Amino acid sequence: MFWEPKIETMPVEDLHRMQYKLLKSLVYRLYSFSEFYHRRMEDAGVHPDDIRMLSDVKKLPFMFKRDLRDNYPDKIFTATPEELVRYHVSSGTTGKPTVVGYTANDLESWTVSLARALTSIGLTSRDVVQVSYGYGLFTGGLGLHYGAERIGATVIPTSVGNTERQIELMQDLKATAICCTPSYMLHMGEVAEKMGISLQKDTQLRVGVLGAEPWSERMRTRMQEDLGIRAYDIYGTSELSGPLFTECTEQKGFHVWGDFALTEIVDPQTGEPVAPGEKGELTMTILKKEALPMVRFRIGDVTSMDEGVCACGRTHPRVMRITGRVDDMLIIRGINVFPSQIEHALMSIPQVGKHFMIEVDRKMELDTLLVRVEVAPEAFSDKITDLMNLKAMVAGKLRSVLNVNADVELAEPGTLPRFEGKAKRVIDRRKL
Repeated sequence: MFWEPKIETMPVEDLHRMQYKLLKSLVYRLYSFSEFYHRRMEDAGVHPDDIRMLSDVKKLPFMFKRDLRDNYPDKIFTATPEELVRYHVSSGTTGKPTVVGYTANDLESWTVSLARALTSIGLTSRDVVQVSYGYGLFTGGLGLHYGAERIGATVIPTSVGNTERQIELMQDLKATAICCTPSYMLHMGEVAEKMGISLQKDTQLRVGVLGAEPWSERMRTRMQEDLGIRAYDIYGTSELSGPLFTECTEQKGFHVWGDFALTEIVDPQTGEPVAPGEKGELTMTILKKEALPMVRFRIGDVTSMDEGVCACGRTHPRVMRITGRVDDMLIIRGINVFPSQIEHALMSIPQVGKHFMIEVDRKMELDTLLVRVEVAPEAFSDKITDLMNLKAMVAGKLRSVLNVNADVELAEPGTLPRFEGKAKRVIDRRKL
């Protein structure tokens, strides 16, 4: 385990004082040595001397993903080539890829953050952790790999794919924890069932560290019941160093280590801080990053924050479950719809399965919303009346949650696409 009580349970006032000192030092360093940030601060009319308290962070300009693309590959870096020890690169699926550099200290901070996180969900040196996130340029696998090794756990670096082999190794090497996307966890459960294996009864798996895509609380409940694991949310982005923070055993938001990051929730439209507990856009300043500093980075994820002391005793703020992305929000006939809302509604209906697809189109200048969802195997029927009643039930539930009508298409069990990496559940034909 990796337990740092002097830091993790530090009084909130002391934590804020530490954050202010780190922020002040960071701002002076960037104003003095970063052409990018010096220019940004001058354009915003702010000087390091203007940062007199922690709340003055709002005086600093925001940073966006486009800044990384516009300064590709390394124009924002503040470490010399000799100080860099690693690069990671995003996929670039929505534009030019982003490149993130790391110094040795950056990698150490990343490792410590995840070691604390894995300890907070009860993992120790007695655990065997199967890492089924991608390795390589993607940050997911390596971050969890080093964090698990730091707590003394044994790591099985399976990466993604070759699912039957992964399940065999899970049994043979007695994995107790798995790290992967929620959609891949569901896929593993189905493949195991086809192999005649129950993950709940025939393996020692007890913990799932699941992230890299939004998933709902109802999905967690069903997954825990069906697979027999405790499913924990994990959060991070490629730009911030990949996976960084998890929930603790309380499962009520992921702890953001305040000595590493300063977190804000802002209104996506105005950029102003929202009231405590209200939803907005997650924005982070990484306080100790050397190679690629990130100040007030607008991540685009929609969430809220709780700064109260957690029941686990940790005093660091908690960010609640991500409910969607600002840029993933679908506007259907003037109504804001997030895919996570649809998942939450579907998972409340026992007769439907865990796999669904969303298709948005425009016909005769009118937006249309189609939700295709599998019927649960135990509820599947050849009777037209049964299926019609279920279809009406799903449509009614969606209408009550979304405030917009959705067409519903029921699919046979096992017929919708499965995903080994991030799930791609939304097809917006209006953009094609």
